[in-house]
Amino acid sequence: MSGTSLDGLDITHCIFQKLKSGWKYTLSKYATVKYPAQWLNKLSKAHTLGGEELIALDAAYGSYLGKVTLDFIRRHQLKVDFISSHGHTVFHQPPKGFTYQIGNGYSLFAASGFPVVCDFRMQDVALGGEGAPLAPVGDKFLFHEYDVCLNLGGIANLSVELKGKRYAFDICFCNMGLNYLASEVSKSFDKDGAMAARGTVDNNLLKALNKIYLKFQVKRPSLAREIFENQIKPLLENENISVQDRLCTFTESAAREISKAIISSKGNAKVLCTGGGTFNSFLIARMLHHGGDDITFIIPEEEVIKFKEALVFGFLGVLRVREEINCLKTVTKAVRDSSAGAMIGF
Repeated sequence: MSGTSLDGLDITHCIFQKLKSGWKYTLSKYATVKYPAQWLNKLSKAHTLGGEELIALDAAYGSYLGKVTLDFIRRHQLKVDFISSHGHTVFHQPPKGFTYQIGNGYSLFAASGFPVVCDFRMQDVALGGEGAPLAPVGDKFLFHEYDVCLNLGGIANLSVELKGKRYAFDICFCNMGLNYLASEVSKSFDKDGAMAARGTVDNNLLKALNKIYLKFQVKRPSLAREIFENQIKPLLENENISVQDRLCTFTESAAREISKAIISSKGNAKVLCTGGGTFNSFLIARMLHHGGDDITFIIPEEEVIKFKEALVFGFLGVLRVREEINCLKTVTKAVRDSSAGAMIGF
């Protein structure tokens, strides 16, 4: 799994069992492999490449994924049935009928020697869906004891079970904006939200961010890099506001949007928090403030916080191999449920 925040490649060795009581998972081994500077540069600029260069990068990145994963498998002497790979999103434009994740499955298969399930999103987009979020299937079967599953990644999103059906949506940008602002002072991220905590809220910036998110609350589109760069980033580039104040304001905006989305989805909710933003103590504090007595935020073991999304894509691969539904129309707004993913080398 490689997320929008580009903080590294998450690799997990997962064991899944289907029992009479339902699905059970075990996170056996896990690691985040930091991207070398060369790959960090390539991935961050992938959306600017021409067609031929992008195709070449897709193949090269697939080979890279295969080699890194094979090294992980050999180092831990693992028994592996197949590799389930999300790849790295370069373009995500469902209204135009496409989404594109690089990390070519054939190259991954050739480099690793293991069968591959990949390209999880495009089939749903072709069926009229957003192709996202896909984690709610994992939430439904692996984390059903929680009222709401909240992911604080590059983008904050949630899933919730209502009247026997799973619903989910992207809420707002999270680490994508925080990491972008931290980069202005040559940091990859704002550890614990310390810089943000020293800042003060700029009300004009807060109102501008709220205005953008208000538009999204009607149809709840899947958020992507394109929206961030076109609508959010220009607001964050205001150098008349200190970096600390911009971080504080962006954090405050995210905390308000997240708490509001949870309360409107499920009253008195028990919320599982995962994703890198869970380690941002200032963000969590602001969420607690706005959630009040209506929300109980639950922070699980560190490995679940860090690797839940990779775990879930492993589970999506299992469902695909079993030819079972892994993509829900109630979540993506597609015309039907589907079993999504390309199977290579089986």
